[in-house]
Amino acid sequence: MRPRKRLDVVDLLVPLRRYARSLTRDPVQADDLVHDTLVRALERGGNLRPGTNLRTWLMTVLHNAFIDDQRRRKVEARYADALAHISGEAVPAPQEGQVRLAQIREAFDRLPEEQRAALHLVTIEGMAYQEAADVLGIPIGTLMSRLGRGRAALRNFESGAGRQAQTQAETPETSRAPRLRVVQGGAGQS
Repeated sequence: MRPRKRLDVVDLLVPLRRYARSLTRDPVQADDLVHDTLVRALERGGNLRPGTNLRTWLMTVLHNAFIDDQRRRKVEARYADALAHISGEAVPAPQEGQVRLAQIREAFDRLPEEQRAALHLVTIEGMAYQEAADVLGIPIGTLMSRLGRGRAALRNFESGAGRQAQTQAETPETSRAPRLRVVQGGAGQS
């Protein structure tokens, strides 16, 4: 019997927790998500190919566990009479820096999940675009598009547009009617 290869994940616990908190927006759920991720990783660790980037693999496992949990919750919600709504966090202290940080967190939390996840992996975790795209299971072009839309929404918040920018970020571009220009035909037409 071969000894199992030990997965060294201790150094990756902090980035895993940060990403989980970014996805769930709840410290307790985030810790549960990290736990589920580590359980899945240990169960499937024997299938890990040599040369696989452990960080990228674990972030992918965490992301997939989050998606699975979201799907499970949606199914459960169909049969529930009412959903429990979590109230927003209060601003800790009136100091300007903490208020500003709370505003930025609120703007970040209002982003659609796919934009929030992409921004978190690239800006907070410092992942390369290709690594982040691999974690999310999307093409790199889609990742860059999500990053661009998320950054634009945050810039609009910075410029004072805040809630209005968020609404525009969630509105599909196809809802705007294209403008048509009348062009006269050649010399033979009147």
